Amino acid sequence: MENVKVVENGVEARREIERFVSQGFTKDEIYLLAHDEKRSEDLTDNLDINDIGIGEQGVFESMANIFRTRGDELRAKLESLGASNAEAEQYEKELDLGKVVVVASKVN
Repeated sequence: MENVKVVENGVEARREIERFVSQGFTKDEIYLLAHDEKRSEDLTDNLDINDIGIGEQGVFESMANIFRTRGDELRAKLESLGASNAEAEQYEKELDLGKVVVVASKVN
């Protein structure tokens, strides 16, 4: 999967978001994931980018997330943006370590 950056914190995430914008992505095409749901929401709000939701995953997958563990939910969200199963698992391991994943994708 192209256009994915694993970063340590919000400062690095902002830098990668700016880089993706300079490459022609809009903020509507940039997504951020953190293993801690509150951290993910806070960073997404503070950096003014999108959460991965119904538009990217579809209604069924979004509803299924209610019943999934956080790790399963994160892998499903990554796959909805084009990651293979193996890539999603690798990125989820990075998230387990407290890292943040920034993805630029023209899924819509």
